[in-house]
Amino acid sequence: MSETWLETLITPDPQAGYDLAVKLARVAVKLTQGDARVRDELRKDYEANADSLIAVSAVVATHFQTVAAANNYWR
Repeated sequence: MSETWLETLITPDPQAGYDLAVKLARVAVKLTQGDARVRDELRKDYEANADSLIAVSAVVATHFQTVAAANNYWR
């Protein structure tokens, strides 16, 4: 991914911050596994796996903590 897509962590509100956290997680997967066909195949393995889904939630939560801190917790 050579394009610049993340210009700032600053968001107008917590909802936009959470959306950014989800995008950060998704982009990380895309960069880690660049082949869309392989990602589609792998999705079958984790989309119904509770442990995998919980792990995704943890990754998003970590990103959300970072975004929230960058936004001074929207105070």
